[in-house]
Amino acid sequence: MDSFAVVAEGVRKRFGATQALDGFDLTVPEATVCGLLGPNGAGKTTAVRVLTTLLRADAGRALVAGFDVADRPAEVRYRIGLAGQNPAVDEILTGRENLEMWGRLYHLDRATARRRAGELLDRFGLAGDADKRVKHYSGGMRRRLDLAAAFVLAPRVLFLDEPTTGLDPRNRNEVWQAVRDLAASGSTVLMTTQYLFEADQLAHQIAVIDSGRVIADGSPDELKSMIGGDQIDLVVRAAADLAEAARVLAAAAGAEPVADPDARRLIAPVRDRIGALTEVVGELGERGVAVEDIALRRPTLDEVFLSLTGGKPAPGAGKQGAGEQTAGKQGAGKQADGKRVAA
Repeated sequence: MDSFAVVAEGVRKRFGATQALDGFDLTVPEATVCGLLGPNGAGKTTAVRVLTTLLRADAGRALVAGFDVADRPAEVRYRIGLAGQNPAVDEILTGRENLEMWGRLYHLDRATARRRAGELLDRFGLAGDADKRVKHYSGGMRRRLDLAAAFVLAPRVLFLDEPTTGLDPRNRNEVWQAVRDLAASGSTVLMTTQYLFEADQLAHQIAVIDSGRVIADGSPDELKSMIGGDQIDLVVRAAADLAEAARVLAAAAGAEPVADPDARRLIAPVRDRIGALTEVVGELGERGVAVEDIALRRPTLDEVFLSLTGGKPAPGAGKQGAGEQTAGKQGAGKQADGKRVAA
């Protein structure tokens, strides 16, 4: 298991009558980004809490950075970073002082902590506000500062729970680039996210969790292939041509297309993507069927998610359930009553 940064085998956790994790299995290779997706209450945050030693599992085994989270939690904490859903920064301190404090808690000398704080403030677009007290920061600025704190040591394994919630597109791109850089440098990132396009952009591996267990695991392309390959998406200019276009598309695809008469749209799966598209375009032209739009496309991650979870809403559709409370910060500290304390 040395090549895996995260290993979970048969992990179970119950909160009263709720089985939050019910045989959770996951392996995440080193130096990769893994996206953990699932509907609300599926067990995502509970899994993160178990893997980061903030919650003890009832059964099963989990290793992070090669250490058992139950038997050697201190070793795990020293090698991980964690940013929860809600920023957990000290409002009395400035942004720079917050990052220098975390550097010192990680046993960096004063000069190194100051240098690292400056690098992170610049990376996350906070250099101009570095010496303002955090109580004067906007919500987005606090989120970026909280994420910057998770990067202080470039941990071996970084856990991010919905890292870009509340960020505008520019700041989201900055976080994405920081995650990519961290993985490229050899760290492993496990992130939950409410944005399926974010997982599609960032993750080498996506694990879909539902009812406390992983129901699908693979690259974004592998998951998309599970519900079909390429499709021809065709919109005719005139509704009267829809039936004729359907016959052409059915002949090329070898299957009856799905029709949306109101949108004048036809969709059919195809194997020989370019050959089928060329055939359809040529045949429609010969029959005088005017086309408003035609394209090849693959299933989206949204379609995969809905297919796998039986149409349950995506992670960001509502608040999390009782068994999915966010907790924690970095490996050097835990969060208690809204404040972090040394582990």
